[in-house]
Amino acid sequence: MTTSYKLVEHEYDVLVVGAGGAGLRATFGMAVSGLSTACITKVFPTRSHTVAAQGGMSASLGNMGPDDWRWHMYDTVKGSDWLGDQDAIEYMCREAVPAIVELEHYGVPFSRTDEGKIYQRPFGGMTTEYGEGIAQRTCAAADRTGHAILHTLYQQSLKHNAEFFIEYFAVDLLMDDDGTCCGVIALDMASGELHRFRAHQVLLATGGYGRAYFSCTSAHTCTGDGNAMVLRAGLPLQDMEFVQFHPTGIYGSGCLITEGVRGEGGYLTNSQGERFMERYAPNAKDLASRDVVSRSMTIEINEGRGIGEENDHIHLHLEHLGAEVIHERLPGIAESARIFAGVDVTKEAIPVIPTVHYNMGGIPTNHHGQLVNLVNGDPDTVVPGLMAIGEAACVSVHGANRLGSNSLLDLIVFGRAAAHRAAELVKPHTPHRPLPDHVTDQVLSRFDAVRYADGSVPTAELRLNLQKTMQTHAAVFRTGDSLSTGLEKVKSLNKQFADIKVTDRSLVWNTDLIETLELSNLFPQAIATVASALNRPESRGAHARDDYQERNDEEWMKHTLVNVSEQGEVSIDYRPVHMNTLTDEVEVFPPKARVY
Repeated sequence: MTTSYKLVEHEYDVLVVGAGGAGLRATFGMAVSGLSTACITKVFPTRSHTVAAQGGMSASLGNMGPDDWRWHMYDTVKGSDWLGDQDAIEYMCREAVPAIVELEHYGVPFSRTDEGKIYQRPFGGMTTEYGEGIAQRTCAAADRTGHAILHTLYQQSLKHNAEFFIEYFAVDLLMDDDGTCCGVIALDMASGELHRFRAHQVLLATGGYGRAYFSCTSAHTCTGDGNAMVLRAGLPLQDMEFVQFHPTGIYGSGCLITEGVRGEGGYLTNSQGERFMERYAPNAKDLASRDVVSRSMTIEINEGRGIGEENDHIHLHLEHLGAEVIHERLPGIAESARIFAGVDVTKEAIPVIPTVHYNMGGIPTNHHGQLVNLVNGDPDTVVPGLMAIGEAACVSVHGANRLGSNSLLDLIVFGRAAAHRAAELVKPHTPHRPLPDHVTDQVLSRFDAVRYADGSVPTAELRLNLQKTMQTHAAVFRTGDSLSTGLEKVKSLNKQFADIKVTDRSLVWNTDLIETLELSNLFPQAIATVASALNRPESRGAHARDDYQERNDEEWMKHTLVNVSEQGEVSIDYRPVHMNTLTDEVEVFPPKARVY
């Protein structure tokens, strides 16, 4: 294979795969520290999915009332349903304030209060005094916060001379015989050339895999390519059973309506015009955490109080806020509702439904962004040469359920942390050791097999079957029966991949080939999700089992580690939850009932 494909060679100190918020923060952080830095990305950086993040980024600035990073930490631990690692959560919440100030200095145009301070809005699950009051903690740039952050970070990366390889598709990791990651092979989609990138640290910032589901808020590019590369390298993923449904995706399209709408005073009603959240979360109401609101909406629909011809959605109201507030603080939402639902939000409600939004699970890492694995009884063994951050990673600060506005924070804090760690580990311009031919050959052989696949099943048809199976069998409510059936169906569909049909054999802008490679990445993650969910007989956070409705801390307060072979065979192990803090400035928050 190494003779069949001519490879363009590159050598860098560090290589970042993905140019969303996490990837760009790491890219420019590494470039600033003097490391030769490359970033490869399958879409133009400012089209990465971070651009769609609306509501904001949490930090205990205290601009709109008293706040403390310890309160933020408590909320995040509680939101995670006590599956989050408390050392990593402490690190994230402590670093939130300097991270926000840094972003402001780089040029992020945050919305302002009358005094000129960064504007902060309430968000679900964010409280003061350890759950007593409602916190205004989420720093916002209207309802286009991700857009503002992404553009600023790209400018900073260019300013510090990071090199970008744009519209390159990462095919696979190059793993040496001793288990060290040495680089990546990627396809330049515009020229059709294959490139071999060598690096001392490879950082995966490839986002989530929302497109394994039929209805999701994610871009079509969100296929979790980094997660799949890690599985093919024989390494596990962590906590894949925890998939967050955002309560308010636009009915029909799945397009996101930010939680910031409810933060600004929006509320949900059923077919009887009733504000039903008071029944399920008497204190937080519409600002309970996302898993609670999603399940409450689903119960209303299942009990016959849904709206529409098929009684299958809920109404979200913001018309009472007035046109002035809407156009100042939620202009993007007004536009999305008009385009995707045909609704004028100043006069009528938006039809919404819980929609797949975020993957809590992903590549297991420590709070420096380094990959960790269970080896010889040590659950924190570092995998040399490999890092992961953002939605692709599982640090785990989100545990079983992520709080809204903690994701942008996660991207920035751990992008920054990974850049610091890479600068400590890599001496600039260190020579690269030789790479055995069979390492490259293995990657090219798999690529070639997909390119020349000549079966009978079209990629689009198989992908749709996978997405509908996941939507049906691994949704807001789960049972052992539905998950068992789902696992058999997904494994059966995975076997059909051997009969996939790629009609275009070329290499230049071959969308047929790229979509097939993406589908090959979605399958092992879908299997990991359903198998992990079936394996966890409890309800915790976003993982709600109808047949096991209680949380079981005695047996299941642990992280799932799942390996999936190319044939779809699953093996499961565990890592302990870190019930320790990094400093003595805060104590561990012991588990208790999670009520809002």
